[in-house]
Amino acid sequence: MVSVGVSVFGVTALHFVNPGVKTNEKYYSKTLLKEELLPNMRDISEYLIFQQDNAPAHRATETPAFILPTLWPPNSPDLNPVDHKVWSVLQEQVYKVKVNNDGDLRQRIQTVRD
Repeated sequence: MVSVGVSVFGVTALHFVNPGVKTNEKYYSKTLLKEELLPNMRDISEYLIFQQDNAPAHRATETPAFILPTLWPPNSPDLNPVDHKVWSVLQEQVYKVKVNNDGDLRQRIQTVRD
């Protein structure tokens, strides 16, 4: 799994979850959000709207409620361009040639992103 923050102000670094790590509410909330992604997003701009998809770890009770799940928009391409456009374009480039291993996949994603 890989996460990224995207806004009109810029793009964060890619944040990879290592193979075998269970992406539960504790890992997602403490490690991925609080320690990695959100500080990286704040480096880009103090003005942001944080939007998540409906992955189980995102809906967990300990996940910070930036926007309550009941107020999350439906899966709209207009409101979530990363899931509906960016990842599909990235995926097309990354998988042009067979991926050999996790390191190869990470390198290709990083290369395409840059």
